[in-house]
Amino acid sequence: MSVRTSLPVEQEQTQVEPAGSEFAVEDRPWQTIVWNDPVNLMSYVTYVFQKLFGYSREQATKLMLDVHHKGRAIVSSGSKEKVEGDVAKLHAAGLWATMQHES
Repeated sequence: MSVRTSLPVEQEQTQVEPAGSEFAVEDRPWQTIVWNDPVNLMSYVTYVFQKLFGYSREQATKLMLDVHHKGRAIVSSGSKEKVEGDVAKLHAAGLWATMQHES
């Protein structure tokens, strides 16, 4: 008895990206990610989000809770230069932050 390990030809599927759906890496915005750390108090992280990004207390608290419970939160996005500046400001405030392309 043999075991069939592949799908019959009529069941195989190929994914093809439609023309025009390709985005250059440069076209996608950058994101600022703040990571959880064992050092900063939750109240301080909330304060930093309010002061650096102008978030309301409620929005800053929500983002802080994402950092605390999920391990990270996206706190800003935009051009590479803007996000580099945001990461530098967060580092200056003592928070752990990185940047990445939006996925």
